Amino acid sequence: MAAERDLSALLGGLRPVLNPGRYVYCTLPARVPPGLRPVVTVAEAEGVTVVVPQPEADELGLRYEYVAAWITLRIHSALEAVGLTAAVATELADHGISCNVAAGFHHDHLFVPARDAERAVRVLEELSARQG
Repeated sequence: MAAERDLSALLGGLRPVLNPGRYVYCTLPARVPPGLRPVVTVAEAEGVTVVVPQPEADELGLRYEYVAAWITLRIHSALEAVGLTAAVATELADHGISCNVAAGFHHDHLFVPARDAERAVRVLEELSARQG
């Protein structure tokens, strides 16, 4: 299936799914240690940021401050699509929910405060229904 570029179609087909578990952002001074299975990795000048399941971080004694839930938007969005991140982040912000976005090749992934997970999914479902 071809990746979707049309913003109305993207929003109408969000199909958000809440992935099980809790995830945390950790920063490492160098590379990812063996045994750690991040769902997101970002190399920055200050070090490597990883998003990992909270139990893994706890087991390895990694420090974190932010505990998130992971929502996947199941629409196959094109990487060059315009406006999806802005529309989703704005809708969540309008409901007082922060959002950190990671784009994969096939889907966009949102990390929201764990306490807001179910509410965020409902907000996204309502946004999607308004487009249909």
